[in-house]
Amino acid sequence: MGLTIGVDIGGTKIAAGVVDEEGTILSTFKVPTPTTPEAIVDAIASAVEGARAGHEIVGVGIGAAGYVNRQRSMVYFAPNIDWRQEPLKEKVEARVGLPVVVENDANAAAWGEYKFGAGRGHRNVICITLGTGLGGGIIIGNKLRRGHFGVAAEFGHIRMVPDGLLCGCGSQGCWEQYASGRALVRYARQRANATPENAELLLSLGDGTPDGIEGKHISMAARQGDPVAVDSYRELARWVGAGLADLASLFDPSAFIVGGGLSDEGELVLGPIRKSYKRWLVGGNWRPVADVIAARLGNKAGLVGAADLAREPDPIM
Repeated sequence: MGLTIGVDIGGTKIAAGVVDEEGTILSTFKVPTPTTPEAIVDAIASAVEGARAGHEIVGVGIGAAGYVNRQRSMVYFAPNIDWRQEPLKEKVEARVGLPVVVENDANAAAWGEYKFGAGRGHRNVICITLGTGLGGGIIIGNKLRRGHFGVAAEFGHIRMVPDGLLCGCGSQGCWEQYASGRALVRYARQRANATPENAELLLSLGDGTPDGIEGKHISMAARQGDPVAVDSYRELARWVGAGLADLASLFDPSAFIVGGGLSDEGELVLGPIRKSYKRWLVGGNWRPVADVIAARLGNKAGLVGAADLAREPDPIM
């Protein structure tokens, strides 16, 4: 079908890239992310126009963090942008003069990994993105499964702990409150506050106080054996693995693909996740166990996946 453009809407920048049918990015263009909904639409259009220069483009796929309808046209709700039933497809099409589809950003990243990354060779995979929060995507029978209303795979908001920690979505006890970058930092700060003698290296990498600990400090300290940093990763992995075991009971995939910023830590995080997953998997000692593998496309997955999904037929048809 030719070249398409994928758009990744980030917290600080909007990236658009021209992508061919093999998943190769041919050109990119980035603009700062504005603060108002209408300005964001204008910025998306500017990024698309910048990326398409010199290329013949047949469509645009936009990865948006939020609940996207099944028709891939409207954002029902976005947690970090004031979009409420936002007709994003219509607005962007009017500005760029190209067919546009809108996808949930985690779905787009999952599709990118399935088609061009770690998911190659699998028919049934579940993807999770471990970043500031927790997202995911479902590919069953080589198809992206969005659900009847289009908002499936919001794994981060599965309630893991009744009446647990308050989540930004308004609920309590959501999985991402226990398995995400924010959760990892909370674990490390709590442990450093309780036993500072076990966190000397970790504390020294920040400002010397538990509140000064950031994600990058935990990674650096864990690689050097800091007890609090290592234990914080184990706690994160315990919650991730428990959630994957529940997802295995629902979907029975051949593989779980772990993406997002935390997956960049490799075996530091994946090894403990596998151990926890096997621990909580019902019948895990006697049944086949899905692989738990790292994503390969990094922060390009969402852009590449969105561009490729712009080539996919309307899922309603």
